[in-house]
Amino acid sequence: MSDQHTNPNAVDLEDLVASSDTGSRNPRGTVGVLLAGLALAWSLFQLYYASNLPFLLQDLTGLPVVFNSDEARAIHLAFAFALAAMSYPLLASSPRDYVPWYDWLMALLGVAACLYLIAFKDGIALRAGLPTTGDLVVSTIGIALVLVCTYRALGLPLVIVASVFLIYVFFGDKPFIPDVIQWKGASYGKAMWHFWMQTEGVFGIALGVSASMVFLFVLFGALLDKAGAGNYFIKVAFALLGHLRGGPAKAAVVSSAMTGLISGSSIANTVTTGTFTIPLMKRVGFSGDKAGAVEVASSVNGQIMPPVMGAAAFLMVEYVGVSYLDVVRHAILPASISYIALLYIVHLEALKSGMKGLPKPGGPRTVVQGLIGALTGFLTIAIMAAVVYYGLGWTKDVFGDATFEAVCVLFLVVYVGLVAVAARYQDLELDDPNAPVSELPEVKATVMTGLYFLLPIVVLVWCLMIERLSPGLSAYWATVAMLFILATQHPLKAVFRKAGSVAGEFRRGFADIVDGLIAGARNMIGIAVATGAAGIIVGTISLTGAHQVVGAFIEFLSGGNLMAMLVLVAVFSLILGMGLPTTANYIVVSSLMAAVVVEVGAQNGLIVPLIAVHLFVFYFGIMADVTPPVGLASFAAAAISGSDPIKTGFTAFYYSLRTVALPFLFIFNTDLLLIDVTLLEAVYVFVIATVAMMLFAAGTQGYFFARNKAWEAVALLLVAFTLFRPGFWLDMIEPPYHQEDPTRIVEFAEVEPDGADIRLVVEGRSITDETKVETTTFLLPLGAKGASGDDRLKNSDLHVIVEDGVAKLEEPFQPTSVPGSKLGDFDFYGDVPVQITAIEVPVERIAKEIFYIPAFLLLALVVVLQRRRTDVPAF
Repeated sequence: MSDQHTNPNAVDLEDLVASSDTGSRNPRGTVGVLLAGLALAWSLFQLYYASNLPFLLQDLTGLPVVFNSDEARAIHLAFAFALAAMSYPLLASSPRDYVPWYDWLMALLGVAACLYLIAFKDGIALRAGLPTTGDLVVSTIGIALVLVCTYRALGLPLVIVASVFLIYVFFGDKPFIPDVIQWKGASYGKAMWHFWMQTEGVFGIALGVSASMVFLFVLFGALLDKAGAGNYFIKVAFALLGHLRGGPAKAAVVSSAMTGLISGSSIANTVTTGTFTIPLMKRVGFSGDKAGAVEVASSVNGQIMPPVMGAAAFLMVEYVGVSYLDVVRHAILPASISYIALLYIVHLEALKSGMKGLPKPGGPRTVVQGLIGALTGFLTIAIMAAVVYYGLGWTKDVFGDATFEAVCVLFLVVYVGLVAVAARYQDLELDDPNAPVSELPEVKATVMTGLYFLLPIVVLVWCLMIERLSPGLSAYWATVAMLFILATQHPLKAVFRKAGSVAGEFRRGFADIVDGLIAGARNMIGIAVATGAAGIIVGTISLTGAHQVVGAFIEFLSGGNLMAMLVLVAVFSLILGMGLPTTANYIVVSSLMAAVVVEVGAQNGLIVPLIAVHLFVFYFGIMADVTPPVGLASFAAAAISGSDPIKTGFTAFYYSLRTVALPFLFIFNTDLLLIDVTLLEAVYVFVIATVAMMLFAAGTQGYFFARNKAWEAVALLLVAFTLFRPGFWLDMIEPPYHQEDPTRIVEFAEVEPDGADIRLVVEGRSITDETKVETTTFLLPLGAKGASGDDRLKNSDLHVIVEDGVAKLEEPFQPTSVPGSKLGDFDFYGDVPVQITAIEVPVERIAKEIFYIPAFLLLALVVVLQRRRTDVPAF
């Protein structure tokens, strides 16, 4: 990387990635072997825990070799403690080539503090909140080591945030705490038990998700990369797109999207693909900061691309209470249109600068040949998708109980066939990004060399969608498939090519497996300790009720206005994200703010799905990897490009404005999250949203068919907004609901069809402040028709008494029912009754899409005027 060496201010990329992802200490000799052995053991333990092997061994031996969730979390954190102490130097001046005595001691104490919970689990269960001196000592050591290991792996910011929450726990009633957020405080014993001895703090949901799901997906990605899939994705992207305007930048976007499918780290993604793409982008005309910014924008967006999503997808499963497939379904469309828009931004930059693509093998092709090639590629992808979907779908019907064995045989046959095809072509080599590029790799030869890399992803999809296995178990079987491929790909190629030593290639495959298992474990150190530290914050919230205080404060600042609150939450996420890793930031902000945003939305008459709020928080959390002054991905890209990291960061943020806009849009238009839409509606939403986002990109980038005039940029943004939210204009003309007499609630409930919802506005006094009037709007599911209206309401846990012209409500019996969850803040025992103030019935209105007509007319005017000013082809 000559750019790196010519820039005296460039950081060592490998050290940057190591210090943020895997640990920068690399001791030699026996200690180095021990460190690698620990990482290998961690990966093997996680595979063992995810498999059926413990149950088989217990049946055969009678020994207690099955670990429950609590024990697995303790062992998971024990490995993370040991590896963090040995892999990450405590200080900048600490040795890198050996492990000092105090780190050995720290590793042993961390392991002991975690395993204490397993060794004495029976006594701990009996004590139930009454800690002994030993419990307090172990808990103190554990909490201290969480903070120290977090500092080692992730730096000071998360430690500061966690420490602030700890101070609030113990000193929440002291004078230096503002009155508005004071609480009674907790005893040392109660707090330590809460944080360490049970699953409310460090060993809470976040660490549980890390142990059961995240590790396996990170390991799967590490193994896939070790097999050569990362290089394969990059080469395929260049072969397919490199000949277009700004082709290397477009290839960077696509390869980062493909790498993002398997990687949860924006920094590693930036370095993996950027080492190759950034120099090529500079060679075709991009400035250093723009080349780095394109790579940062595309790499960071890898975290919003299912299935891994920087571990947030798995946390959303627990926090939102939806299935993993639902999270993927909600997240896929915004992520896809965000990447398409980034491709378009790159294209606009190439148009503005008059760039050309790289030469294609075989010379230039005619337009007809290009169209035929594009059509062939589209049909190939469509056929492959259909084969996967329908080919996987019939397996259970045909093979019944033998489906698993049949799919294994099918996998083996297809795998051997694809390796036989790959063996006819030369293996892809890692290119020198600074070497001159005379022409792009040939598409067919490049694609054929690694098609078998897609099989483990097919296994993952089959397990999730057809077998309906858990995400953890699905990742386990995909990882097993990946281990098989690593072990056999080179020996099989040697057999088909009739060249090389089969035994030697088996040894090579075994070495790749070991390296991949070690790399996967080391990639998990930061995530594991981050989820442990985030557990302190979440534990504080559950112990003190801090989310209500912070929520009330944000609500006060916003004046109860939903848009103002969303802006404040976005800023809050960005500020926290400058110091916290994405996963920890998501945990903290969603714990504090998600319920408040939903509540304020209901007060404003907008029913916001919880998944939309969680995705909103997550999107702004990832932007911290872009945004100066702490955007590490921008620093990594600048080190490769030799440009100013601050300028690179601001340019990347400018390119990422589409990612900033999307969360606000899907809060108000949940069709973008594919909530309650059919397949045809989903296709329609995708097309319209993609066009809208491309117009948004053109408006913000200052170029469409020609350079924008000021009014044209405003017009493009107006058209984009209209396509995203046509209902905004319709609501200004005619309200979406009219209000009916609330005393007719029983009558309405009786006539509503099966599975219908009834929209209610409820008002009452706050349970915490009798002078405050609470108002909320919610949808009440009525269930099956057949019972009386009163019975349907009671079955939904809504108990109505109509008297004196008022529809009064009694307190719901079930806290988890819709009324129970929505009316928890209401005082049902005060002088003023909680009552339904309105039944809101949808109004028959014209289709909101009618506003597309003036929008497209305005768009046509801009296109005509811009085409008159330029003769440059649009593509």
